[in-house]
Amino acid sequence: MLEGFHALKHALRFGAAIETVVAIDPAALDALAATLAPDLAGRLPCHRVPADLFAALAPSPIETGVIALARRPAIEPGAVLHEAGGPVVLLEGPTHHGNVGAVVRVAAAAETAAVLTTGPLDPWHPVALRGSAGLHFALPVGRLETLPETERPLITLDPAGEPLDPTSLPKQAIYAFGSERRGLSPALLDRADQRLALPMREGVSSLNLATTVAAVLYALRLRPRA
Repeated sequence: MLEGFHALKHALRFGAAIETVVAIDPAALDALAATLAPDLAGRLPCHRVPADLFAALAPSPIETGVIALARRPAIEPGAVLHEAGGPVVLLEGPTHHGNVGAVVRVAAAAETAAVLTTGPLDPWHPVALRGSAGLHFALPVGRLETLPETERPLITLDPAGEPLDPTSLPKQAIYAFGSERRGLSPALLDRADQRLALPMREGVSSLNLATTVAAVLYALRLRPRA
């Protein structure tokens, strides 16, 4: 389910298979598209529904008055690791769907190749999809049981690691991040080709997961070119 105009906008821009769209006021939706996303003007055919029915359908209040259903793309994580160009983000055992969605959003903005997760959380949970503003459709997002063997270097974020140097970040690596409370597992840390730490002010113990991912991805994206 795509909740609101921005989620629908991003899904359409990145090729989502939209099954149906319902809106309280289709004309107002068209006007919003013309203002905020002219590239989508006239591409939002939808069914009008009464406000009370829309409220019953919506998991939470939606200011822009539109909901859509899109087909979830099939993702083969092993193939993604083998074929995708650019860095891959691995979230080991994330505990909050909202954090997963925020990571997907920043990863899409930073042109990351994929976001993969381990653990029980579904990275396509509605809360995660809401947090990404529909940008799950901009890159492969999927779940692994465990990280398979791969030729990509594994870079782990670890408070005990070496200070992160943007000039040394490999582009084709897997960047692994643990949960805020537990960090990365010893098994994954033991596999690391590099353990890196973000420099932080003394007395600050940690950053939000999505903030950490954003800092690393943009250090990589904005690193000086040789």
